[in-house]
Amino acid sequence: MKLSILRFNKDDIVLWNKFLSTARNDLFIFNRTYMDYHEDRFTDHSLIIFRDEKLVAIFPANEKDKKIYSHAGLTFGGLISSNQVKADTAVQVLDLIIKYCSNLGIEEIYYKAIPYIFYKYPCQEDLYALFRHNASLYRRDISSVIDLTDPILFSETKRQAINKCTQANIEVSENKNFSEYWDLLISVLAKFHVLPVHTLSEINYLKQNFSDKIRLFEARLAGELLAGIVIYDYGNTVHTQYMANSSKGRSMGALDFINAKLITGEFKNRKYYSFGISTEQEGKVLNEGLIQQKEMMGGRAIVNDFYKILVK
Repeated sequence: MKLSILRFNKDDIVLWNKFLSTARNDLFIFNRTYMDYHEDRFTDHSLIIFRDEKLVAIFPANEKDKKIYSHAGLTFGGLISSNQVKADTAVQVLDLIIKYCSNLGIEEIYYKAIPYIFYKYPCQEDLYALFRHNASLYRRDISSVIDLTDPILFSETKRQAINKCTQANIEVSENKNFSEYWDLLISVLAKFHVLPVHTLSEINYLKQNFSDKIRLFEARLAGELLAGIVIYDYGNTVHTQYMANSSKGRSMGALDFINAKLITGEFKNRKYYSFGISTEQEGKVLNEGLIQQKEMMGGRAIVNDFYKILVK
């Protein structure tokens, strides 16, 4: 068995995307059309790994200051592999990546593992390979997830809020126009002195290219926008990429109402419903108020792990 590695270039887009569709842990955010929407912000250094001239893994990554990150512009990262990558191969692949980086003078590799709920088939060989190569866990975020096959009952407080919204005739529906919601999202995040990761033009571009994967659900009362959730649909798992309430929506529990409708209706036949992380400062600080809200909806914890490898 002979392994080889190449740096991704634009001529490899078709090869990359074709392989992605067959991988065990493929996510649409690794599609080059998605990855490259912000290519001006990052120096791409993605890698393609072959075994006996057959593509077996890809590594979405960027380079900065003699460091490789998997990929700093994406929620998840790590090694995207085929069914042919077993434990021994994963160890060798990571060894090959380390040697490749060493030859280029790269000093550190930052590896962002994909949580298991996003797999199509088990593929944690990379975590074992990281252990074998003395990778250190430098960050751990806690994320709240509902198992939709056996969900925990909403708390009494949440059930009351949902009933209140039902009695008020609040309507939840999908909207393909993101403009009004984006204004609400920006105003909500401004209170925390942050902006959405995506601009309106960027999310519109991504929606256009991944219309069935990126979806906006809104709660309205007599046409007035109260709250909205942008869902990233990863197949077995759906993820709340953005959530925002107006002041009125917060007082009425409109965000809870959307979540309830999606959990018990639109996505009830999926495996997991992901609320995302509730940690700050690289996992060192737990936002207790935020995670409590997710736990009251039945969310329980998984972890998002980040590793560092010192390249010798």
